[in-house]
Amino acid sequence: MKKIILLVCLFSTFLTFSQQISIDKGKYYVHGKQISSFQTKKLLASNLKALALFKEAKSKEALGGFLIGIGIGLTVSDLAMGLLSDKKYPSALTYAGIGSIVISIPILSGRRKKIVEAIDMYNKDKNILGSTNNTFDFNAISNQNGFGFQIKF
Repeated sequence: MKKIILLVCLFSTFLTFSQQISIDKGKYYVHGKQISSFQTKKLLASNLKALALFKEAKSKEALGGFLIGIGIGLTVSDLAMGLLSDKKYPSALTYAGIGSIVISIPILSGRRKKIVEAIDMYNKDKNILGSTNNTFDFNAISNQNGFGFQIKF
């Protein structure tokens, strides 16, 4: 039994060194090949803190984008109504749209920093060949696919 566990540990060490994520202009790369945000989220699933930061940044991005879209839509629709009818321009719709755009600025401001922090946290968690980090963790886990063992080192 000891030999089998040792062999599994040795073979799994080759897999732990292979997944370093990098960011360039808002795109995610693993070994020079671009991956999607969904695939990045799958890779970050091994580090729960990094995954939580990444999800928080993506939710900030979604909420900020939604507020900008609503703000632009309200402002443009009020401008169109002002140009095509005899209504007074700017009305409350323009002010609501500008307010929505202004509110989205602080929401969007910290998302890039959180994404970079999550990727750095994930990359630091991966052991680099020859490092002095000799931690070994063996856990029994379960998920929707079944039961299994998790080995971290």
